[in-house]
Amino acid sequence: MLGDFLLAAFIAASGFVTAGILGSFYHLVTGEPPRFFAEMKGPLSWLIVVGLWLVAGPFIFMRNAIQGYYRESFSPKMLAAAGGLTAMWSILSGTFVLSFLLAL
Repeated sequence: MLGDFLLAAFIAASGFVTAGILGSFYHLVTGEPPRFFAEMKGPLSWLIVVGLWLVAGPFIFMRNAIQGYYRESFSPKMLAAAGGLTAMWSILSGTFVLSFLLAL
């Protein structure tokens, strides 16, 4: 039981770290933070943006939730719910990233 929990925590941490690295790299390259409502100008940019949303989504979602909390438009309960959703999304993206790395 504890081993399963630690494995899920490792997968979630891997997913969130990957999301943070990808989100920070996007910010470094473009000069603006990643967001869910990005401008898509062609099929290649569409693929890049959707890939960014899938992998860096937990980072974007939690950053927006924390900013909403500091602007006082989010309650602590909403921030906790956003953290739970972020953890589940991190497990999904972490599973994808670790599966991809193990397949190499």
